[in-house]
Amino acid sequence: MIRTFMAGALFAALTVQPALADGPVKPRAAEAEAASFEADRRDILAMAGNYKVRFDMQETTPWRTDYTPIPPKVSGGFEAVRVVEDTGRVIRLQHLLVVDAGGKPMVIKHWRQDWEYEPARVLVYSGPGSWSWEAVPQAMRKGRWSQTVYQVDDSPRYGGWGQWTTEAGVRRWRSNWTWRPLARRDAVRHPVYDRYYGINRHQPTPTGWIHWQDNIKMGIEDGKLVAFVQESVLNSYTRSDGFDVKAADDYWASTKGYWAAIRSEWARVGEARNGIRVAEEAETGTVIAGRLLALADEVQQGKTSEAKAIEAGRALIDQATGATG
Repeated sequence: MIRTFMAGALFAALTVQPALADGPVKPRAAEAEAASFEADRRDILAMAGNYKVRFDMQETTPWRTDYTPIPPKVSGGFEAVRVVEDTGRVIRLQHLLVVDAGGKPMVIKHWRQDWEYEPARVLVYSGPGSWSWEAVPQAMRKGRWSQTVYQVDDSPRYGGWGQWTTEAGVRRWRSNWTWRPLARRDAVRHPVYDRYYGINRHQPTPTGWIHWQDNIKMGIEDGKLVAFVQESVLNSYTRSDGFDVKAADDYWASTKGYWAAIRSEWARVGEARNGIRVAEEAETGTVIAGRLLALADEVQQGKTSEAKAIEAGRALIDQATGATG
């Protein structure tokens, strides 16, 4: 606990102020603003669907002479992306990964992305096992959307804000600079760096959409935060029904009530404690992710009731975050 606190304090002391991706939005007529809002919503909602996904991750430019980039890693899979909630100004999209497990489909609850129009604040990564609320500058709210990404157990991962624009006839959303914890692919290797500082882009394509990340992999050396290597991540989502889509929908139909309650509990803790503090481990993300996912499986398999799973899940979150006890 002391080590986690000290690491978080050092992170806060070394953190640079997030750079702004764009300047203030120029005033627009009400009709133009309404049209832009609807166009933004269409692009966000269009990310829902069934996809074949290609994950392409490459360390490109080393920023130190003593660091050698690791080999590129390319993988793939199938995902069903579903609209969890749409209130107009808030849209939540849940990703469900479907893999072949010995000839049978296995559904893995994957990441979630929440979009909010003209947000006053965003929940951002603020150090090892720590997320805090960060105000969006008043001049940067108009016409912009935040995107907050959540981990497999609905705990937070990173958040940012930016504007949907059209460049050369191509639509895109680009975030401000954001801090992120290591992804599992890196965390399990225990590398010299321990966080990312990057820009996040989402763009619709004729066959689906892409998620592009430009990351600086950073770590602490001799008490200083230093850059080790640049990374480019391009995740391509191509529309496809070439997998067991029904398995994904069946899983979500059986567990969405449980996951709604888990989302609400994380949100409650974030509000009550002005952020979220929860220990992490390389293999699973948060230390309670495995059990929270197992509870959902037990609900789907009829091994436990939704009510009992929710009660157990809430207790896990409260204990892990220090909200009780």
